Amino acid sequence: MAEHNANGGPERTMAEALNLALTQEMERDDAIVVLGEDVGVDGGVFRVTEGLLDKYGEARVMDTPLAEAAIVGVSVGMAAHGLKPVCEVQFSGFSYLAMHQLEAHAARLRWRSRGRFPVPMVVRMPYGGGVRALEHHSESKEAFFAHTPGLKVVIPSGPRNARALLLSAIRDPDPVMFMEPKRLYRAFREPVPEEPETIAIGESQTRRDGDDLTLVAYGAMLRPTLEAAEQLAAEDGVESEVIDLLSISPLDDRRFSASARRTGRVVIVHEAQRSFGPGAEIIARLVEKSFWYLEAPVVRVTGYDVQVPYFAREGDYLPDVERIVTGAREVLSHA
Repeated sequence: MAEHNANGGPERTMAEALNLALTQEMERDDAIVVLGEDVGVDGGVFRVTEGLLDKYGEARVMDTPLAEAAIVGVSVGMAAHGLKPVCEVQFSGFSYLAMHQLEAHAARLRWRSRGRFPVPMVVRMPYGGGVRALEHHSESKEAFFAHTPGLKVVIPSGPRNARALLLSAIRDPDPVMFMEPKRLYRAFREPVPEEPETIAIGESQTRRDGDDLTLVAYGAMLRPTLEAAEQLAAEDGVESEVIDLLSISPLDDRRFSASARRTGRVVIVHEAQRSFGPGAEIIARLVEKSFWYLEAPVVRVTGYDVQVPYFAREGDYLPDVERIVTGAREVLSHA
């Protein structure tokens, strides 16, 4: 049960905020349907869809077989014929089985039909590590989808922006990969207003102001990045600007470029593997647009170029406050 906060609405977890978004949108628009493995009777493996079956019935909340290609493929057909499916891939590591439907159909149908068939669908998927899960349960493969023209990729970092981003994703005319950091589902609460609000897809947010250093993060990495910024301020007197990307594709390069031009020093944090990850694209855009403003090489604090380890070594793989602070001090050490 959400606790009320007079300053911004009830305190909710991310799971509760996402449930609110789905409830509000399904109430608003009869064309919205929810489908996926265990989303109905069980309310989803993380209980994000809990209660929706009772409210909206089997015609709009559908439990499917364990068949990701079918889940996504059926959603493409629904979207092309007037519905607005929100399908769930139970863990992002299972999405590989639907890649042909995503790349060859969802991402291409508007282009292939010269605009006749938009594909207003959302693919929800829990992603990332930090919950001691098994193989194919902890990947961070956002770069797969961001590299595919026609797909939008968004990643919330907390309850309030999760609800706002999901509303925007459902209302978008194109397919949106909505990647939910599973370690944040119940990690903390924050006020989420009852009245609907949205965040434009492709728009980042500044979460902390500073003029000495730019820290860029998203998803579950935002909180340790903010903690690192506070530690740098307390111990080194360094004031960091922290940018929450929220959207990987389209990528809001204007905000982090403007920040980099002011601070001259940048650290990028993500838990995806280092090589060819989102950090590499961010660096490329900084070099293209802001090279002459940089006073030091850009540092990436990321996962390593290995499979995500099992839980005994998972903590060593994931970036933490100590690694972020170390990366920041490396950037700051350049005179």
